[in-house]
Amino acid sequence: MADSFAVQIVTPEKLVVETTAEELQIPGKKGYLGILPGHAPLITELAVGEISYRSGQKVGRVAVAWGFAEVLPDKVTILAETAEKAEDIDAARAERAKQRAEERLTKGGGETDYARCQVALQRAETRLEVAQKKGQ
Repeated sequence: MADSFAVQIVTPEKLVVETTAEELQIPGKKGYLGILPGHAPLITELAVGEISYRSGQKVGRVAVAWGFAEVLPDKVTILAETAEKAEDIDAARAERAKQRAEERLTKGGGETDYARCQVALQRAETRLEVAQKKGQ
């Protein structure tokens, strides 16, 4: 059995990551999934969360929101609505998005879409968490 597999993370706009990894963690709709070389084939829906992948001593991190992952024994392809590598995240912008979502949830009102505000808050918090782990 191989000791690594190919990983591609793609959004509608660009190829975000193309590498090989020895292990991968992805945020599935029902919780995180751990992927190792030779994993059984599957397709899963993604939630908002952090993708982490390891190759040797190097760990890569990506904030992701929605999409699908196709897992094959020798390759994982992730098609995400949004994906940002830790080093590309603008933490100040994510903090502003978090504050806006919190204000909307606190203030409420007739036009507030609470589910949408909660998702915006979750996305901002995930981006901040991933940005803080940059270089770890």
